Amino acid sequence: MKIPFPPLLQDWLGVILPAAQVLLILLLTRLLQLLLKRLIGRAAARYDLPPELAMGVRRVLNTVLLMAATLLILERLGVSGTVLWTAFTGFATVGAVAFFAAWSVLSNIFCTFLIFIVRPFRLYETVELLENGEKPGIKGKVIDVNLLYTTLQEEAAGDGAPATSVQVPNNWFFQRGIRRWRDAQRIAGS
Repeated sequence: MKIPFPPLLQDWLGVILPAAQVLLILLLTRLLQLLLKRLIGRAAARYDLPPELAMGVRRVLNTVLLMAATLLILERLGVSGTVLWTAFTGFATVGAVAFFAAWSVLSNIFCTFLIFIVRPFRLYETVELLENGEKPGIKGKVIDVNLLYTTLQEEAAGDGAPATSVQVPNNWFFQRGIRRWRDAQRIAGS
């Protein structure tokens, strides 16, 4: 059985009903927030919990409530939950891949600043990166330090082959042991 509405009201029913539902969702969300605030306050007082913990729990629960309310409102307005979930997981995946792709670059840039501040070695010193304990590793004279790599010039082989250089990621200098030899000329000059 349909309730007969005046024609003017029937035209606005498609707008009024979702608006009333949205207002009801917002009202219930606010009431739940106030109830949770009071319950968390009482629990914190009764069990002598730190105020920081109570505030953190309240913020997490408020965020969850607001996200749930947003999803309910979007559903009432005709947005599919499947479309939202697909978009969210797509953005999260792209963000995670971008984060991991940029992580090594950002690590090397940060380690460059640490090299200049901490100075585990200096230009034209001979350094060796130890693999495990005392195993020999990459050894050479530091000829350049840029944002991503430190260039080491390896000693020339005795058979007349030219000296080669190797670029070492800057974060390796903070992940492995370093053995360094100071340049005798530079020490005598300073």
